[in-house]
Amino acid sequence: MSAHRRKTSRRRARPRRIGRTLLITGCALTVMAGGTAWYLYRDLASSIGSSKALEGAEKSAHGDLNILLIGLDSRRDQNGDPLPEEVLDQLHAGSSDIGGYNANTMILLHVPGDGSKAKAFSIPRDDFVDLSGVPGHGKDKIKKAYGLAKSAKEDQLTAQGVNDRRRLEHEGREAGRKAQIDTVRNFLGVPVDHFAELNLAGFYHLADALGGVPVCLKKPVKDKYSGADFPAGRQTLNGKESLAFVRQRHGLEMGDLDRTKRQQAFLAGATQKLNSAGTFTDPAKLLKLIDTAKQDVVTDAGWDLLAFVKQAKNLSGGKVQFTTLPVEGFGRNHGEDINVVDDMKIKRLIAEQIGPQATATPSAPGAASSPSSPPPPSSSSSPAASPPAPPSPTEQPGIIDGGGIPCVD
Repeated sequence: MSAHRRKTSRRRARPRRIGRTLLITGCALTVMAGGTAWYLYRDLASSIGSSKALEGAEKSAHGDLNILLIGLDSRRDQNGDPLPEEVLDQLHAGSSDIGGYNANTMILLHVPGDGSKAKAFSIPRDDFVDLSGVPGHGKDKIKKAYGLAKSAKEDQLTAQGVNDRRRLEHEGREAGRKAQIDTVRNFLGVPVDHFAELNLAGFYHLADALGGVPVCLKKPVKDKYSGADFPAGRQTLNGKESLAFVRQRHGLEMGDLDRTKRQQAFLAGATQKLNSAGTFTDPAKLLKLIDTAKQDVVTDAGWDLLAFVKQAKNLSGGKVQFTTLPVEGFGRNHGEDINVVDDMKIKRLIAEQIGPQATATPSAPGAASSPSSPPPPSSSSSPAASPPAPPSPTEQPGIIDGGGIPCVD
């Protein structure tokens, strides 16, 4: 072969070699990306604190999901140890000795199996209900089920000679979760398929992991108790500001009931940010979110989080209808303020909103009890003389445009 032909042949072979190299490199990167995603998912699934509180519980039918989001008013980590002082200072939430284990945030998220609009129901923490998850306790504020059951379980174990602090904390919390879920399930009359529990630090870390959470206020607010100090309009809050935003109740016309709308707004903003920030395609952001989940989140064992994350991408941009469950009035019980609620009315509202497709499979453990008319508060209770009108169960549009997220007081 002549020198000219050999040179021409080498020229033709070079692009083919480059093409093959690029193809092989592309395939390798694809495999590596897939492997990294799978590794991250396995790391996430194995590291998030998983609970057995829902073992044997009834499930929704037709592919529907009811997910209970629980926010604990606790200044302690998952092992019961106090949060670091520098974190407590950022949280503006006082000492680790206060707050206890009340479930101050409860939101039932209903995700229909047919892909239709999801609905989220906020349960005011002071609703006076039957604490069915705490045997022998009777009626009290719904938020107390967790802490009362946790304390009772720890007392039982201590009486049996158990003195390992970590075991007491773990088994006490498991009893608290089960009691809180049972109480909510019986109050609403629907099954709970999954749950996620977040402590106070979780709001702080989640907002920081997302690079801030967008919210919208109808008017400026300033509250020395929570540390809230925000102008009106749409704005992005960092971790410290986010916690102040969801904790504020002083200075709000409806107090705790307005605070439930803050919690809804935070959830809507976090979901929007989660999807718009490219978190699931950015390894650095994803790792930071996973680290946050490891620190602060507990879910039920066996929940396929990856499948839900894919589904959750459809829950932003106004695709979730938020509702605060109605309150009939206000009263007192053993010196504490309570919300007087109509159990039957609540169950009817939930049934109408969710529809018959959410009916649970029969004969499952922990099934909701038959609804009954709620008794009035105990003899030491007295309804408020002129209770404010209960809030509308549907979110009203704000004067200021929130750009796809609700504007709240």
